[in-house]
Amino acid sequence: MVDQHLVILLVKLAIAASVASFLVRFDAFKRLLLREERTIYQRLQLTMALVVAFGGCVATRAVTGTYKAADLGFEGSFLAGLVGGYVPGLLGGVLISLPAVFNGELVTMPLYAVVGVLAGMLRDAAPELEEIWRVSPFLEMNLIRAILDWSGNRRLIFHVILILALMSLEPLRFGMSRLQEGGVFVLYPDGAGFWNYVAVWFCTMFAVLLPLKIWANARTEQQVEIQARLLQEARLRALTSQINPHFLFNTLNSISSLVRTNPDGARQVIVKLSNILRKLMKKTENMTSLREELNFIEDYISIEMVRFGSKLRFVKEVEAGVLELPVPSMILQPIVENSLKHGLASKVEGGTIRVRAWHSEGRLHLQVEDDGVGIPEARLNRIFEQGIGVSNVNERLQVLFGDEYRMWIDSKTGEGTRTGIELPSSAPDLAAVS
Repeated sequence: MVDQHLVILLVKLAIAASVASFLVRFDAFKRLLLREERTIYQRLQLTMALVVAFGGCVATRAVTGTYKAADLGFEGSFLAGLVGGYVPGLLGGVLISLPAVFNGELVTMPLYAVVGVLAGMLRDAAPELEEIWRVSPFLEMNLIRAILDWSGNRRLIFHVILILALMSLEPLRFGMSRLQEGGVFVLYPDGAGFWNYVAVWFCTMFAVLLPLKIWANARTEQQVEIQARLLQEARLRALTSQINPHFLFNTLNSISSLVRTNPDGARQVIVKLSNILRKLMKKTENMTSLREELNFIEDYISIEMVRFGSKLRFVKEVEAGVLELPVPSMILQPIVENSLKHGLASKVEGGTIRVRAWHSEGRLHLQVEDDGVGIPEARLNRIFEQGIGVSNVNERLQVLFGDEYRMWIDSKTGEGTRTGIELPSSAPDLAAVS
């Protein structure tokens, strides 16, 4: 009899862990757990999720009459109040108790409502709401030391009070079951000894703390993901901010060289630069359309044409239908700038920069080609490590696309350089990788 009773308690703990694990499979529930301040609608959502899960457990026991270990209504009511507050605790307790009430266990509703409200009051008494997720039955300090050192152990004292409150509610359920036989479901076997009662108390405690621990781990994983995403976004912003001053510095150098020799040309460059800066100030997204990116390149090239004159030629070869495909913003400008600075600037007769774009097998192909002086082989082998613009572009692509992109540079001394980028034709999931 005793062995069978212990098996029921162990199965109950397994069911508690299973229900908690099942709930965190839903992203909507995890998002609700992550919030500590919730709107009325979000509180209702959280309450209904717990009601469906734990009310279903009560209904399973009440309908079958045999699966006693499935009844987690008492624990679910406590969790509703502890996680959601006293209002969700009250509402959750009432709704979770309904299957038992329909089964004739009339005292269940007021009991579960009181349990939910008391758990909500404990939530309000927490030093900070995060402490709810740190509660553990394994206290590293004893209760007496915690009480003596109130100022330094308020968190520990809260943990102790919460656990003691939880364990004291179980005798309340037992007492109410004795006042009205059949009014409340309990797991105490007939003729149970003292240790059987202790086992039930600890089972109740762990049936609350196990789901709490599972949900706390899920919250921690979400917080880590959010921090990683914020870090990636900061990294992308830092990389983009490296590009913009670099571009601005070179453009200002062009203007300074034109001020004395060609004042009208300098004024044209300043006007075009202001247009470009206006566009840069408006860009807050990591991705843009290829059309906008090419328009930006044309503005940039028009500035450089003032300096180079007829020696600089620009050609676009863009396949129909790719202009609206997403590309990382400011991804081509550093490559075009390298073609001008390292490929054509030292070439007396100037040259041509050619930008190609086409779509093939679900991939967007971009190429920037020049017929400049080329890159020596020794430098080409280290270009991704030493080239500021190229390494910046490569790093941004790696952050955005992971292993889903390819970037390569092919150059021959005296003939020119070709830089290619191959990307997925769809935008990356920035919530996951940025």
